[in-house]
Amino acid sequence: MGVMGLSFSSAVATVVIVLGSVLNAAVVCHGGITSSFVRKVEKTIDMPLDSDVFRVPLGYNAPQQVHITQGDHEGRGVIVSWVTVDEPGSNTVLYWSENSKRKNRAEGIMVTYKFYNYTSGYIHHCTIKNLEFNTKYYYVVGIGHTPRKFWFVTPPKVGPDVPYTFGLIGDLGQSYDSNMTLTHYELNPAKGKTVLFVGDLSYADNYPNHDNVRWDTWGRFTERSTAYQPWIWTAGNHEIDFVPEIGEFIPFKPYSHRYHVPYRASDSTAPFWYSIKRASAYIIVLASYSAYGKYTPQYKWLEKELPKVNRSETPWLIVLMHSPWYNSYNYHYMEGETMRVMYEPWFVQYKVDVVFAGHVHAYERSERVSNIAYNVINGICTPVNDQSAPVYITIGDGGNLEGLATNMTEPQPKYSAYREASFGHAIFDIKNRTHAHYSWHRNQDGYAVKADSLWFFNRFWHPEDDSTSTQS
Repeated sequence: MGVMGLSFSSAVATVVIVLGSVLNAAVVCHGGITSSFVRKVEKTIDMPLDSDVFRVPLGYNAPQQVHITQGDHEGRGVIVSWVTVDEPGSNTVLYWSENSKRKNRAEGIMVTYKFYNYTSGYIHHCTIKNLEFNTKYYYVVGIGHTPRKFWFVTPPKVGPDVPYTFGLIGDLGQSYDSNMTLTHYELNPAKGKTVLFVGDLSYADNYPNHDNVRWDTWGRFTERSTAYQPWIWTAGNHEIDFVPEIGEFIPFKPYSHRYHVPYRASDSTAPFWYSIKRASAYIIVLASYSAYGKYTPQYKWLEKELPKVNRSETPWLIVLMHSPWYNSYNYHYMEGETMRVMYEPWFVQYKVDVVFAGHVHAYERSERVSNIAYNVINGICTPVNDQSAPVYITIGDGGNLEGLATNMTEPQPKYSAYREASFGHAIFDIKNRTHAHYSWHRNQDGYAVKADSLWFFNRFWHPEDDSTSTQS
């Protein structure tokens, strides 16, 4: 008999028993799972330039590569970016709310850059400010030539019990597997509202002379999502584009010209580390490939930033970076170690809930562990369970042409709760100030399947559940 066939009291009892079982699982969960799922080994191949996903929009000087991201600290601003090819065209964005006939105009800027033998199109960035929270807006770019219309929904007003659903993608690239990952995310019933992207976008640097045409194709490929919901950008190693042998000495040149972020709103001095608030989450983006040692700008910024987080307002503290600190694959092993040594004590002190990283082209989730007791002479150098520590999740499994990381260290270390060499995406679904549900979805499964999942219990609002997480 299903719950619908039970009396009300019986149904309540059933729900309590099930919920109690889920909560108690936090105590008995010991992690250490290496998935038994084996993906068929196939070469990952970039889609050819004439693929339909790279199609140039019709019309003279039609805007392309349209993408949006948050444009301020609170969520009332949006940065709209696009490229025109035939001529600079208009910097204007025309926008209006769903329930209003009054159309507003915002003016942006236009930039270009050269990279070796490549000259970019005309790259436009326009920040729309003072939007209403939780409102659907339509916007038009390409005014005066070939206008194109899109829409987005602003987040709810920042507050502790505001539900919100984030998607997570990393190391995407533009292969056939990349297309499968993006499609899988778009059709996920969980309906992510904003993508937290953990770095490595186009993989143009895998081509001779870092062929920047592949930046253009990537922008057109992802437009079907990036034009309609904000992607929160993190810089990865494939964004560095430092190539002195061909005369390119400025790191991050293509990325920083194409993808603007609201870094000044959080008093950052560079676009590679910054923070935003969105609904009930405080999101900190860090740069694995910018200087982060003591006295560097990134270090000094983070030192001041973490004490600013008001957990009564934004109870969920999320950190994005590219290179993982806890990684049990033989790929990029220990690359994040020096950054971990610098910043991990702060993450524990301020009770960061979860850290998302990419770089390793596979999936892994850690237990709540820390390794901060080591002081050179005491010999204490093994990660230990620590309920003040974050869960570390590696989600560099977007599907790029470099392929999967399949070689894991053995035995699986105790800090590793679940790992699998598959492509996929994840969902972080905040319910309220105390509960959030996380799920990872491999590309080979049906849209509703959760290959790995976890309940998070917020430690600031749920002190009696200090175990904070349980696999479901």
